[in-house]
Amino acid sequence: MKKSIYLIVGFFLILSQYSFAQSNRVMNLFPEGTILHGNISYLQDTLKKHLLDIYLPPNAKGKIPLVVWVHGGGWLSNDKYADMGYMKETLQEIINQGYALASIDYRFSTQATFPAQMLDCNAAISYLVDHADQYQFDPEKMALMGFSAGGHLASMVGLSKNQDVNDFFLPGTNRSFTFKGVVDFYGPADLTLFPGAIDAKSPEGLLIGAAPLDRPDLAKMASPVSFVDEKDPPFLIIHGEKDDMVSPNQSHLLNSWLQVKKVPTELMVVPGAPHFGPMFDAPEIRHKVMDFLQKVLD
Repeated sequence: MKKSIYLIVGFFLILSQYSFAQSNRVMNLFPEGTILHGNISYLQDTLKKHLLDIYLPPNAKGKIPLVVWVHGGGWLSNDKYADMGYMKETLQEIINQGYALASIDYRFSTQATFPAQMLDCNAAISYLVDHADQYQFDPEKMALMGFSAGGHLASMVGLSKNQDVNDFFLPGTNRSFTFKGVVDFYGPADLTLFPGAIDAKSPEGLLIGAAPLDRPDLAKMASPVSFVDEKDPPFLIIHGEKDDMVSPNQSHLLNSWLQVKKVPTELMVVPGAPHFGPMFDAPEIRHKVMDFLQKVLD
């Protein structure tokens, strides 16, 4: 009887693991043997937007560096699997280099206005730091990587951390972490630079709950350039020359502010590239990204 019960339990464990793996639609993009810890609730609540996934390299030994992946989608769409489909070679390189990757979800602007997204991103990172030993992370070696709206949030998190902005942290969450670098793919730097900044229904207007030009105070608080100072981590900024959704001027502005404050930074404008897509996974860009990560994390 006991043997039968063990067999049944074992069957359901295998079935649940299979179903769990099937629910992750990007797992096939990662190298064989990648270890997945998926759909972790970083705030221990029931919100679907408070989940993260952790991908660990196979046969990892000792404490490993961590890349935190922040998806794009205008702050109002997509999820923690977004941007991976057209960046699959970069994903492979991150894992093959021996880095862990954590992809995080955050609340949409249609669910909660800014700074809810910062609260979520910082809470997710706090969870990762608190559980570093469990997942073999080295919390002293973390980098941020974000795309479009995720590039904006990655930049915001990386730039504001040393200023310890109370409004960006939930009470009781761990704040004792720093970042070694930020990779910003075509993220907005100043919300007032958007052509739709006069429109409260634009993505940037929905983010802060008002037209940025009507509420420059709110726009400033939600703009990465507002938080640039001499103590910020190094940046690699990548933007498409033909981006018609987020102007390359946004990245030029952020890069210039970083240079003014003498923060190590490099801006790479990709000739002919649009707002997103496989052109950003090209070998020359991938090599630039991996060289940057190796420099700041190894």
